[in-house]
Amino acid sequence: MTGPVIRVLVVDDDQGARALHCRFVDAVPGFTVAGAAGTGRDALAQSAAGVDLVLLDMRLPDISGVEVLHRLRTVVEVEPDVLVISSSHDQTTVRQALAARVVGYLVKPFTEAALRERLERYREERQARSDAGRDRPLAQGEIDRLLATGGIRTITAPSGGSRPLPKGLAAPTLARVLEALDPVAGRSVLEVASACDLSRATAHRYLTHLADSGAIAVSHRYGRRGRPEVLYRIAPV
Repeated sequence: MTGPVIRVLVVDDDQGARALHCRFVDAVPGFTVAGAAGTGRDALAQSAAGVDLVLLDMRLPDISGVEVLHRLRTVVEVEPDVLVISSSHDQTTVRQALAARVVGYLVKPFTEAALRERLERYREERQARSDAGRDRPLAQGEIDRLLATGGIRTITAPSGGSRPLPKGLAAPTLARVLEALDPVAGRSVLEVASACDLSRATAHRYLTHLADSGAIAVSHRYGRRGRPEVLYRIAPV
């Protein structure tokens, strides 16, 4: 296993569940339990001391998981990533959590294998973000794309010309959607919608337009069951 060990804080008001989830985390290569908390305030205190990932239950005895998320995003100096682990799966709670840019939402009860899969996926996406964020020379095509999309009012056509946006699409929103995408790690429609505070249908409309214009690439992630998940990323130069 290469790369730094990912420090995890496990937050759950149930002592048994907390201990179980700590064991699950410690069994995954590349992860270590940096702490455990049974209340929201304890979670915030330990997060401020420095962790990489918080496994956060939404039902806590003092303050709600949603409030913990809000304070992590506004009070803690270095924001940790958050993976929600909760038996709460009502629309309001889920939407509030996704709006706070969580890296995943795992409904309890779950198996060790399910958590391992989420953690391994998170590790890959974290590494991809790190690689993409390194300061490196940009190719001419990448510079041209940044110029074309930084404050975009039109989409640059492959021929070098430009064309106005289709009816119903707005340039500021298109720029937000592009900013939510990564050249390495694919993002789902739901992830883009959450990052941009858009409905799933609206995000899909913008992503479809960008894919049709060649600005982004489309791939698929195949799980064990069901239909493959469609992923979008900035198209390679």
